[in-house]
Amino acid sequence: MRTLKSRSLFISHSWSYGNAYKNLVDLLNAAPNFQFKNYSVPKNDPVHNAANTEALYEAIKNKMVFCDVVLIMAGKYATYSKWIQREIQIAKKDYDKPIVAIRPWASEQVSSVVSGAADKLVSWSTTSIVTAIRELDP
Repeated sequence: MRTLKSRSLFISHSWSYGNAYKNLVDLLNAAPNFQFKNYSVPKNDPVHNAANTEALYEAIKNKMVFCDVVLIMAGKYATYSKWIQREIQIAKKDYDKPIVAIRPWASEQVSSVVSGAADKLVSWSTTSIVTAIRELDP
């Protein structure tokens, strides 16, 4: 039997919308024949206690460097998040990482900032998310 390739993922998210992050991680954990390592910044991570914004930026860079693909929730709120914009900058300019933008569940509107940076824009479904990850990290 062939061994599954484990993907290294950075899941960008806002703590104001923590349920979406948790739901996405649960969805990926339940995906059949899919393995991943989560390099995201969990809420209880000491990175959040960084001395200043530059230190937090560097801490996020130090996590993202190991990732194959960056996942970003593409809700409208992301347009106004300075940290999601900085994570896009790290992904694209610092590391040239592919980005999968994920439409929020049952939402028509997405962030133009996130969709403009994305290599793939997908719906909130296990199949579309996992397929996009596999296509961007063959």
